[in-house]
Amino acid sequence: MDSNQLRAETPQPPQGGRGRGGGGSGFSAILTVFLSFIAIFVMMMNQSPSTIRNGLSILHQVPEGHVGVYWRGGALQKTITDPGFHLKLPFITHYEPVQVTLQTDQVRDIPCGTKGGVMINFEKIEVVHRLHKDHVHDTLLNYGVQYDNTWIYDKIHHEINQFCSSHSLQQVYIDVFDQIDEKMKDALQGDCTRYAPGIEIMSVRVTKPTIPESIRRNFEQMEEERTKVLIAIEKQRVVEKEAETSKKLAISEAEKIANVSRILMEQKLMEKDSARKQQEIENQIYMAWKKSLADAYFYRVLKEAEVNKLKLTPQFLELKFIEAIADNTKNFLGEKIVGNQQRKREQTKLKSSTVTTHIQQLGTFYLTKPKHQM
Repeated sequence: MDSNQLRAETPQPPQGGRGRGGGGSGFSAILTVFLSFIAIFVMMMNQSPSTIRNGLSILHQVPEGHVGVYWRGGALQKTITDPGFHLKLPFITHYEPVQVTLQTDQVRDIPCGTKGGVMINFEKIEVVHRLHKDHVHDTLLNYGVQYDNTWIYDKIHHEINQFCSSHSLQQVYIDVFDQIDEKMKDALQGDCTRYAPGIEIMSVRVTKPTIPESIRRNFEQMEEERTKVLIAIEKQRVVEKEAETSKKLAISEAEKIANVSRILMEQKLMEKDSARKQQEIENQIYMAWKKSLADAYFYRVLKEAEVNKLKLTPQFLELKFIEAIADNTKNFLGEKIVGNQQRKREQTKLKSSTVTTHIQQLGTFYLTKPKHQM
């Protein structure tokens, strides 16, 4: 093998310009990738651990009572997912669970000044609210995930200060304290309905505010005096109730006596009425008996009249005449017997004729008299 072949087979070193240029380009690419990783690491270190896990994870879970909301490159997506497991792109898509069931926000330490200039503090106000699922996208698009900061926390501070500034301490602490809950609820719901219709305020619970110690003691003294007045009023009511009860008992006793007297009077009246009815019955019995006697006597007289009518014959009259003469027969002794006898006989005839005339008239009267007059 000659020297020309050896030179041809021996590798030639690269030219200086081309070799230096190729090494610099590779180092720049490596440095760029390294700096990119450092920037990503710094950005991840500035975020919370949950955000880091959220950005790195591909599979994520939406809990029950929530919906999944997604951001891609900081832009809110219209995709809303239901509870369960879902997939997303790591580092590119960010998601947050948003509660759509009832939740309670506690707003603490709310200072406010009353109409009279007294500073008071509400330690805690609880607001129960709910975000409707159909309005999740619009609400988060306008007010962000922490929408309750705007419409619950900040709004409560504003409404409480508005209420205190238009009322005195007496009104806020005692008189209209029972109305604060409803007023806060109406105020929150009114603005939410107008600007964030997806938020529904269910209820508001306001605790008793903290007032200065000196004023609190005055209120306690006032409450003690009011309690004494209420006790006195209650005692007066008890006395009035007792008097009313005694009056009712007396009236009841009087009514009972009156009822007993009325019952006794009714009993006596019933006895008298029974005696009257009994006497009437006895009178009716007596009248019926007398009437029967009268009827019997009338019947007897009528029958006797009929019999006498049958007896009024010449033979019967002559018999009666003879019997009458026989009863009047007398014996006379002396010289004038004949004259006396003759005179007696004439008197007897005169009497007989008179008796006969009376008997005939009596018979004629009974025979001619109507029956209804007999």
